[in-house]
Amino acid sequence: MKKLLLPLSLVLAQMLAVSAFAQTKGGEADAEQSKGQTMPKATPAEKATAKAGRKEEGAAAAHKAVTPRAAEEKGVGTAKAATKQERDAARAKRKAAAAAALKKGEISSGEK
Repeated sequence: MKKLLLPLSLVLAQMLAVSAFAQTKGGEADAEQSKGQTMPKATPAEKATAKAGRKEEGAAAAHKAVTPRAAEEKGVGTAKAATKQERDAARAKRKAAAAAALKKGEISSGEK
């Protein structure tokens, strides 16, 4: 029992000491450190210049944007369906690649 009580009491004392020394001014935040850096106020001219720049960028982005309807009309984002001949050619190509890999020994046939 004494062997267990001594290490536990040392650990408990360390835990309490850490929390006791970490507090400053009765648990309140330090006033100097809690304040953020203040930014200088922007003048009305600077605000107007920034607003005009954002307005131009927004107008350019709006003209570039493609609506979903326009995308459908142009065929943007839609994949062309493969024909039967293309599917058959792709299947034959995969079969040939698998046969070549089997012959090289890269894959096993599963037969014992």
